[in-house]
Amino acid sequence: MPSPIVPTLKYNDAAAAIEWLCKAFGFKQHLVVPGENHKIDHAQLTYRDGMIMLGSVRNTELDGLQKLPSAVGGVCTQSAYVVVNDVDAHHARAVAAGAKVVMPPTDQDYGGRHYSCYDLEGHLWHFGSYNPWAEPSA
Repeated sequence: MPSPIVPTLKYNDAAAAIEWLCKAFGFKQHLVVPGENHKIDHAQLTYRDGMIMLGSVRNTELDGLQKLPSAVGGVCTQSAYVVVNDVDAHHARAVAAGAKVVMPPTDQDYGGRHYSCYDLEGHLWHFGSYNPWAEPSA
């Protein structure tokens, strides 16, 4: 079953973000709903059994609750962790697309390998081989 938790993100240029996220991180377009003035009203991108939703920043009630990192001094209050099969190959793909790596691929004490980077609008992403689904539940 696909994950029932679906992170949501906002972008100034959601169309460019969709193209970049697919190129850099390997997401696939599931649904893209274009809006007026070259905006994206809603988009769904998948990665294996996971999904993110995103859209263009607009003047809505929701946009008053969710800000871009650039609107709050470049800091992120949330980030996504994505399980990947080959951390080093994924890292190389992201770097080739221009991702700003803030933590290079490193073996972790708890197992697995991990790296972190910012996307083209400053959202923080983590990619690693540690799979929490494979761990016994507490």
